[in-house]
Amino acid sequence: MVRTGEDPIPAGRAPGGTGPVSFRERFLQGEPVETGVRTSILDSWRRCRTLGLSPDQSDLPFREDFEPDGRIVRAAVPVLDRLQATFAGSAMNISVADASGTVLLRRFGEASLARVLPAIQSVPGFVFAEKVAGTNGIGLALAERQPIRVYGAEHFAERSQGSACRALPVRDPLSGRIEGVLCFGYPRSAEDPALDTVIRKAAETIERRLLGQSSSRERALLRAYLDSGAEAAAGFRHRTGVRELAVEMSPRDRAILMEKAAELITCAQRACVDVPLSDGRRVTLVSRPMTSASGVEGFAIEAVVPGPSPREPLAFPHQVHELLGLPPELAVATSLTFSGAVPDGAPGQLPVTPPPEYLPGTEHGPVAVGVERVTAGDGTADEHSDSPPPARGLMMVGEPHVGTYALAARRRLELLSEAGVRIGTTLDVRSTARELAESAVPQLADFVTIDLPEAVLRGEESADPRSDLRRTVVHGIHDDCPFHPAGKQVDYGPTMPQSRCLTSGQAVLEPDLKAAAGWFGQDPEHSAQLLSHVRSLIAVPLVARGAVLGVAGFYRAQDSPPFGDDDRSLAQELAARAALSIDNARRYTRERAMVLALQRSLLPHGVPEQDAVEVAHRYLPAESDVGGDWYDVIPLSGSRIGLFVGDVVGHGMLSAATMGRLRTAARSFAELDFPPDEVLTHLDKLVGRLDREDPGAVDAGIIGATCLYAIYDPTTQQCTMARAGHPPPALVRPDGTVWFPDLPAGPPLGLGGLPFEAAELDLPENSQLVLYTDGLIEDRHRDVDVVLDQLRATLAQANGTPDETCEAILDTVAPAHPCDDIALLVARTHALDPQRIATWDLPADPALVSEVRASATRQLTDWGLDEAAFAAELVLSELVTNAIRHGAGPIRVRLLHDRTLICEVSDTSNTAPHLRRAASTDEGGRGLFLVAQLTRSWGTRYTQQGKVIWAECGLEGA
Repeated sequence: MVRTGEDPIPAGRAPGGTGPVSFRERFLQGEPVETGVRTSILDSWRRCRTLGLSPDQSDLPFREDFEPDGRIVRAAVPVLDRLQATFAGSAMNISVADASGTVLLRRFGEASLARVLPAIQSVPGFVFAEKVAGTNGIGLALAERQPIRVYGAEHFAERSQGSACRALPVRDPLSGRIEGVLCFGYPRSAEDPALDTVIRKAAETIERRLLGQSSSRERALLRAYLDSGAEAAAGFRHRTGVRELAVEMSPRDRAILMEKAAELITCAQRACVDVPLSDGRRVTLVSRPMTSASGVEGFAIEAVVPGPSPREPLAFPHQVHELLGLPPELAVATSLTFSGAVPDGAPGQLPVTPPPEYLPGTEHGPVAVGVERVTAGDGTADEHSDSPPPARGLMMVGEPHVGTYALAARRRLELLSEAGVRIGTTLDVRSTARELAESAVPQLADFVTIDLPEAVLRGEESADPRSDLRRTVVHGIHDDCPFHPAGKQVDYGPTMPQSRCLTSGQAVLEPDLKAAAGWFGQDPEHSAQLLSHVRSLIAVPLVARGAVLGVAGFYRAQDSPPFGDDDRSLAQELAARAALSIDNARRYTRERAMVLALQRSLLPHGVPEQDAVEVAHRYLPAESDVGGDWYDVIPLSGSRIGLFVGDVVGHGMLSAATMGRLRTAARSFAELDFPPDEVLTHLDKLVGRLDREDPGAVDAGIIGATCLYAIYDPTTQQCTMARAGHPPPALVRPDGTVWFPDLPAGPPLGLGGLPFEAAELDLPENSQLVLYTDGLIEDRHRDVDVVLDQLRATLAQANGTPDETCEAILDTVAPAHPCDDIALLVARTHALDPQRIATWDLPADPALVSEVRASATRQLTDWGLDEAAFAAELVLSELVTNAIRHGAGPIRVRLLHDRTLICEVSDTSNTAPHLRRAASTDEGGRGLFLVAQLTRSWGTRYTQQGKVIWAECGLEGA
């Protein structure tokens, strides 16, 4: 049994008035004391104040009905006698109290102390429970259920200010239940750290003696069984246990038989049960009551195996005979082995020393034995029976309460094993907390509440878990218990068990909530309602990797037995395992939130203003992790619009960051007015370069991506598309016809060396172009062709806005639990009114420049853009002149009246003009500079026939 000590305690008043005396005075005066006092002491003071105890109280309850010769007394007397001899001549006061705090034994290092000390400190029978005696060693050890030291002014009562004490709970090794408390009392001046070791070893000795009492009782039961077997040998002459089947019996079958035997002992009544084995055989277990000569009452479990039993007598090992204290005559008539002790090839023979895990009366529960066979008293077999009786023999003997402990221990292990499978199946904080509650109900508790800080639910660490706790889970055997509902903020006072467990980091057990100090202090009305349903509580902090994540409350209903120390240990182990899963979920939530924030920050935050298409988009992250899906809408020259959708392979921060780099590069290439196939070529080179330049690419894997780029021109209602390993788009004509164009697939980005091809499609006005990533249609639980049919049917019926189309697609086509990101872009096409387009074709003749200016002016007047005429004349004059001088005919001039006025001059030359700053002595070179000053933007784009120089003029003045 492992026990931990506490921090050293300063004596008297520390410099500056910060010693125990000063803190106690401040506390009694009602001043706040949050630091400088050990947590266990401060909690005890608060409970004493809540109970209304007075520090001047000098009398304590006295019980005349205490048991002077109980188990704890019989086990402790020799130990206390030896301690008295050890501390002879000192002022040491040694006492043993029972589990209620009543002192049962007193010993003194100096015999005269018994005569000079007051009766309260020298006579057994006084009760030192905390609720009546205040802060003291015995009472606090029972309240905290752990080793305790109380020094001087840390005692609540005035009478104890000059003394110190150390106390340690003493537990029954079989049940784990606290049987009593061993306490050392001494003057403050006699404080010695070595007392920790002395009291710990003394308590362990008492516990071993308690175990010895159980062992002797079980040995007496075994002897009574063997005595009854010898006397009844004539009744059934052949007995055998399951030992002879051990060679053929699986370990699982043996474990089932042992568990059933323990259950029968626990039932404490005559019983018979058939146990089927995995190979089809059946073994009958029979429970028989036994009473030893000393009055120990228990049960023996016999196994009845179908088929005749062997007739050969076996020798009884002398070592076992001595161990059990059996008379020599039984050694002749009986052959006894402990389960699992017979080695192969030596039937009936025991090793010299039986394995310790099967010795009678250990903490492993009842005595597990197997009587191989019992012959008649003379060692011969009876040959007069017509039919041989079935094999029959002893499997286990024990007392019912010990069987209960063994069965409970086995079930606790099963609960922990089951919880290890059930808890942590998801990376969601709330789901993991609910799995903890569901694992504990009803095997451990009737109700479970779990409170987590708001920060933990967001994936962060909480600076002060007690300040922002929020009820996360309420789960129980029924729903009418008046707990605070999920989502409500909860606040626990300093004396509440939940606050105490958060402060100490250890589970706090309150077997009886009605007697728990501080339970009613904060909210008496709600506490009274709750106590009409529950009676016992274990509050356990959820701590993982040094961080406090919250608190779990395990409750038992009024009609259930109260919690014990074993239950507290089980609850703490269960909560510790769950806390790791909750912390994993919290960390994942935080990282996912960070990646998702990065992902969303790298995606477009809105749709640019333009009239070519009406656009709606959606981004749906995967449930497990965030990937690198993206989309973009880019206004291009000539009222055209560029539509991107892409997918970076993989998930996590690297994919999101790579996506941001690709989207930036794609926008840059698109704004250079490259056609779709050239844009994909440049992106392919970029991805290949990222692979070569990234030093972590060897470990992280090769970067891969798919992409689809489409350019829609509202003046011609044509769409040019190219894709790099990406799913083809869906197109919806105005009449509702849906088809998936067979575009050249192209290789994924990053492979390099393979060309990309573009295709042109006619998209009449009010057509819909649907771009998406593979997360929408690809899922390991669905067939792609079936999903595409669903998408086709959905689009055929979707005749609303692009926003409505997006919602319809996500509702009907997207998987319920996407394992990959989904990016969706829906664009409804519009056509530029032909009345807003003016075109002139002319040869390369400088004399025609004036005519173009005049025609343009008349057209602008017709459009009501007289204010823009001056700038447009200058721009057209310069662009046409440049085309005539430096280009090649024929020349086309086009004006587009959209949100802006766009002037375009095209020719068949591939030579592009360049803006430069002309010197004061230069005769030319200022034309493009004037164009740049008079327009919002200008540029060049190349076509299959040559190039187009364009300039965009604002219409604010017009």
